Amino acid sequence: MRISLLDRIRTHEGESDADALSWSIERARRAEQLGFHRYWVAEHHGVPGVVGGAPLLMLAALGAHTTRIRLGSGGVMLPNHAPLVVAEQALMLESLYPGRIDLGLGSSLGYTAPVRRALGRTDLAEGEYRQLVQQVLDHFSGAADVTARPQVSSPPPVFQLATGDGLQLAAELGLPAVVGGPLLKQPQRLREYTERFRPGPHGAAPQLILFAEVVVADSAEQARRLLLSEAWALADSRDVGEFRALRPVEDVEALLEGPVTPRKRDSITRTLDSAVSGTAEQVGEQLSRMAQAAGADEVMAWTSIWNREQLAASDRGLAEAVAALR
Repeated sequence: MRISLLDRIRTHEGESDADALSWSIERARRAEQLGFHRYWVAEHHGVPGVVGGAPLLMLAALGAHTTRIRLGSGGVMLPNHAPLVVAEQALMLESLYPGRIDLGLGSSLGYTAPVRRALGRTDLAEGEYRQLVQQVLDHFSGAADVTARPQVSSPPPVFQLATGDGLQLAAELGLPAVVGGPLLKQPQRLREYTERFRPGPHGAAPQLILFAEVVVADSAEQARRLLLSEAWALADSRDVGEFRALRPVEDVEALLEGPVTPRKRDSITRTLDSAVSGTAEQVGEQLSRMAQAAGADEVMAWTSIWNREQLAASDRGLAEAVAALR
């Protein structure tokens, strides 16, 4: 089983956005040293807790500071961009870092109505996203009316984030699929992807990558505690209307000792329960079971921890856990 990282480039309370970007570059360098297969970054616009407006631009910086690890977008939200521009940017990265670039695509619009309006996209017609993806693929294959440059001998592989109808679309277009959340509990949907997969120039065989929140620590209790910063940010976003920077675990624990609505407490508990957390051995066993049940050979983990040293330790523990399974 291969292990990869998705970096949402989370901001931390009390630090600048530039600090978050610098930490992301350093984390990618460590991930390469630890033997992770891929390092992807996400796209989010106008979100205080995430520095993610330009994932492909961030990949250029990551490529300059690494030498071997695959770099990708998890993913470019295609409705927000012209397919030609996305193709050109991905080809530019492939020219700079040959054989190391992945293009993950998603269909999500902006996080809030003002963001969607600012991006110029407030809805998505039925079948429109499929057309956008096909246009990117046509630019890569040379079938489009306009030739995307720079030209390369082998364009980056395209991955589909399996939200909405994404899993079905990936099967029809012969694309690898990245699956997380509720889909992990729907084995029939995963089997349908494999059964309906149409081999073609964009993929010869079905490929599933599992996406999960993962935290590794010295004990299961400590791992669960480290999840509190992210769990609070997610639960709080429903009350304040925005996804904020991470707060220290100690601050969240103090807040939880005060008056908190049952809805917020339930949200935090659900986040803690849905994550893969524990010691390296426990996490390795959980991920192995998940991968076997889904028929996947790769897990892409994302981790949001307030303390940077503990985040680095979690990454080390995850790499060791997966290495022990091989």
